[in-house]
Amino acid sequence: MTDNPLTHLNDRGEARMVDVTAKDVTTREATARCRVTVSPEVAALLAAGEMPKGDALAVARIAAIQATKRTPDLIPLCHPIAVHGVDVDVRLHPGDVPCVEILATVRTADRTGVEMEALTAASVGGLTVIDMVKGRDRTAAIEEVVLLEKKGGRSGHWVRES
Repeated sequence: MTDNPLTHLNDRGEARMVDVTAKDVTTREATARCRVTVSPEVAALLAAGEMPKGDALAVARIAAIQATKRTPDLIPLCHPIAVHGVDVDVRLHPGDVPCVEILATVRTADRTGVEMEALTAASVGGLTVIDMVKGRDRTAAIEEVVLLEKKGGRSGHWVRES
């Protein structure tokens, strides 16, 4: 093992996948959030279930779950892990600046965490919302993708401060 503090680089400075063989299998969980701003017109259509492409929120939820399982195909140095549980909550928040919030919680019992899986789920859920509403709202935008909480592993429990 190298003294290099950048764990994804070898001694020559080349990208590598970190070896997690010696790590203990532990229960791990991560929750991420994506917020997509939408126009008031689209918020009203979403609330009424009248989007031309169908139930945008349900499609975003399924897309987020599906994306969780594809994370190592999308993020080059992510380890393929056994995803044991995924909960995705997609909610419309009306108001002055309406938005759709996607909360994704991913769980496993493995040697490495599920932060990237949760972030991927939330991100793809947000992209799916944009795809579902773009015909009515070209200004829809992902305003935030953040990790909210992680549990388990060497670093223990972490929660984003508000």
